[in-house]
Amino acid sequence: MKTIDYHNVSILQDDLRVLEDIDFSAEEEEMVYLLGPVGSGKTSFLKTLYGALAIEDGHARVLGEDMLRMKTSKLPALRRRIGIVHQDLRLLPDRTIHHNLDFVLRATDWKDKEQRNERIKELLEWVELSDCANRYPHELSGGQQQCICICRAILNSPQLILADEPTGHLDQENGERVMALLDEVRRKNHCTIVLATHNTQWPVDFPGTTWECKGGHLTRIGGADEETEEKTQE
Repeated sequence: MKTIDYHNVSILQDDLRVLEDIDFSAEEEEMVYLLGPVGSGKTSFLKTLYGALAIEDGHARVLGEDMLRMKTSKLPALRRRIGIVHQDLRLLPDRTIHHNLDFVLRATDWKDKEQRNERIKELLEWVELSDCANRYPHELSGGQQQCICICRAILNSPQLILADEPTGHLDQENGERVMALLDEVRRKNHCTIVLATHNTQWPVDFPGTTWECKGGHLTRIGGADEETEEKTQE
């Protein structure tokens, strides 16, 4: 089963057609990049994947769920299977890092406090930020905060991770760290990642399938299979 399967999909934002005739699919454990200028539809496309923006027509399945016929009451269950990493972080400023993560666990029905604490400890150790558990977001660097956001996104071991410009505000070193963490999650958890970015170097350093949002269309422009084919021809 494909993680994402779109055919002849059109997307509207404020009554304006943002993207049309989308034929897009993504497999389990695939790294997918969305390239394109600001306003080209990358974020709108990501929003349709977790039901924050309705799809006008076509065939659209995410994790096996029909996005055109899904009832609003069913969205929370789908969203528990999806992790989201935003560019603007969205950490709660008045709560410690531990309580930021605990807030998500409690909101997703983790009843046992000991299990929640253990999960938080495990992830903070993974990103080498165990000593930041009792700090507040403003006490961390931008790179550290984005690492915490990745922890938040994978608390529930999602099958799909959506990342919207996750390195856009970071320097090269911190950007590479964030990308390495996402790539490690993809491989270890066998999840799919769809990542919108302006950075054309990431598909080179962390190979995957590349699509371009441009002129109201989403077009595949490169992928691992093409690279393999080119090497074979050589």
